[in-house]
Amino acid sequence: MMLTFTAQIHGRHIHCEIVSDTALARATFCFSLLAEVVVISGGTLVRSVAGYAEVALPDMAAGVPARVVIAYAHADFAPKNRAWLPLGAYLRVGGQTHALPDLPSGVTLGAQAATVAPFDGLPLIPQPQRWQPAGGMVRTCLACDDPQMQAVDDLGQRLGLPTLLSPAGLPCRVIAEMDMAEGTYVLQITDTAITITGGAQGVFYAGVTLLNLRATLGHWPCGTITDGPRFGWRGQHLDCARHFFGIDTILRLLDLMALFKLNRFHWHFADDEAFRLKIHTAPALWQKTEYRGEGCAVPGVFGGGIRAGGSYSAADVAQIIAHAAALQIDVLPEIEIPAHAFAMNKAVPGLRDPADNGAEVSVQCYRDNIINPAVPGTWALLEPLLDEIAGLFPMGMLHLGCDELPHGAWEGSPAVHALMAREGLASPDDVQGWMMARLGAHLAKKGVRAAAWEEAAKGANGGLGYGALLFSWTAQGPGIAAARAGYDVVVCPAQHVYFDMAHTADPDDWGATWATILPLEQTVNWQPVPVGAQDVATRIVGVQGCFWSEFTTADWQLEAMLCPRILGLANKAWDTRDSVDGAALLALAQAYAPVFDTIGWQRHGGALQRRH
Repeated sequence: MMLTFTAQIHGRHIHCEIVSDTALARATFCFSLLAEVVVISGGTLVRSVAGYAEVALPDMAAGVPARVVIAYAHADFAPKNRAWLPLGAYLRVGGQTHALPDLPSGVTLGAQAATVAPFDGLPLIPQPQRWQPAGGMVRTCLACDDPQMQAVDDLGQRLGLPTLLSPAGLPCRVIAEMDMAEGTYVLQITDTAITITGGAQGVFYAGVTLLNLRATLGHWPCGTITDGPRFGWRGQHLDCARHFFGIDTILRLLDLMALFKLNRFHWHFADDEAFRLKIHTAPALWQKTEYRGEGCAVPGVFGGGIRAGGSYSAADVAQIIAHAAALQIDVLPEIEIPAHAFAMNKAVPGLRDPADNGAEVSVQCYRDNIINPAVPGTWALLEPLLDEIAGLFPMGMLHLGCDELPHGAWEGSPAVHALMAREGLASPDDVQGWMMARLGAHLAKKGVRAAAWEEAAKGANGGLGYGALLFSWTAQGPGIAAARAGYDVVVCPAQHVYFDMAHTADPDDWGATWATILPLEQTVNWQPVPVGAQDVATRIVGVQGCFWSEFTTADWQLEAMLCPRILGLANKAWDTRDSVDGAALLALAQAYAPVFDTIGWQRHGGALQRRH
């Protein structure tokens, strides 16, 4: 059977056309959008789970197009670009499934436009604290047996960058100075020797600076760099629940992070769509949800198609942790509770109140995507689960999720109402705060620090507590409020560092738009500690980029969404002078364009390129 499939945006509607070279009776058109679907014409909606839909088609004659017009059910979800078109589309006919051809996906790379003016300074991301040029340059390799310098050379070799070390190279002396602040270093470059002073992390970052300069300049300028990070937390998040990213892709991402001195990998492997870690305490979690699609507990939401997914073993975890550690990167695992738990509810019985008659719906249109803190099954699952996951990760921190609790959560649960009466709780936020505080206390007894999204500060009881680290994502206001309530905060505002956002408003672009359109310059045109928040500056401990993979169906689609915008993130997290504005970042991105090409990461040119 030969099938063709096209889809085009017409205002609020999406016009789909399917052609088969064989007559088909009682075919069902299966696909997913980013949120709930309505059928305007051409078929009958027979099943809907979040953005996944099944549409019964009239009998199809050979060679005659079947035309179906669909739309997003919610008025705020008008399609903006190609990422909003149907994903993972297929036909079900007589019990058999037939994949429809994929629509064009990912960033469309265009022709190069006129260049911007070169950067006036060291072509280096992130920018150093201080650079004192001395004139002259060095082109040879370095002779150095320090293990951190070897780790940097190994990184460069994997990325295909120029070799850093050679036994016959220029002498490079490392002076261990353990009293220096973490990550700081002094790098002295002369035509007779190179000297690095710092602790282990500082030596590594000095080596990364040398690797970058050789990649962008082809040589090392003589002079002295005095450097160190602004924030201790310089993170990048990856959503592996909506799309299963292969181990090799994660390792490549860690290498990219290290090249720009990012040091925290936030690994999001559980959400409504899947739980991807092969844990032993509740194996049904991953066994029943690692794959989604036809006949699975979770249908083909977010491009799952006929079948998609995978899971990560303890050996995979160990490999990622070891690779990260060699690059001075810590790995933060995240589960998702109490909301974003649709897959968890599908896999494990007893996490909801059987008498709950509530009708809450999540922002992505899931029903039953929260677990209930007033039933015994929830605690029987969570406490051993948290212990096992925390035991796999040496960081000593576990992210609990705690975002986007649906409006009206638990209002139909008699068990929760009894809990509220018993504990003096007045609202769903109070219930969530009580639940998170209990989990935080459990982790604290095990010597593990809890982390969560900004909503974990909600509730009359003060929320999660127990010295938790919170991540502020909706905007900067909630993060400042959490800091004033005594929390340490990592800022990751969607308006500036959510790399799943589209680069431009071009309908031929790719990405989400709910928070913003995110051009390269916008990644640096903001302040982690905004004006008026200096009173809690010490509570703002980091900056992090996030990538959510709702519209990702192949690993390569990640690349041009991150690059070159990751340059802005890296500089914002490191540069103590905050010296790079949008124009300077465009110039630095131009300097790094050949570097991205060399290391094999696709990149979106933004203002540096036009489309055909």
